[in-house]
Amino acid sequence: METMDCSSLDEVRAQIDLLDRRIVALLAERGAYVRKAARYKRDKAEVEAPQRVAAVIARVRELAVESGGDEGVVEAVYRAMISAFIEAELSEHSRLRQGSK
Repeated sequence: METMDCSSLDEVRAQIDLLDRRIVALLAERGAYVRKAARYKRDKAEVEAPQRVAAVIARVRELAVESGGDEGVVEAVYRAMISAFIEAELSEHSRLRQGSK
């Protein structure tokens, strides 16, 4: 992976800030799909989907290696992110089920 050649800490931080803007936008987009997924799941077990979580973790670890990233960091970030999205999806799932009664 190529990164910009920075000559100061301020330049490094500026690049990180630009990446954060892109990451947050992607997280918002991912969250929108998570909310949509809640429509198609029957119960809490389908929302939590441990087999799907395991598959995603395995895939992002491979992507980390391909990208020259740290597999452990990527896995930790994804586990935290998935956990937060599961909570959000459970809330959405509950809201949808209450609305259909």
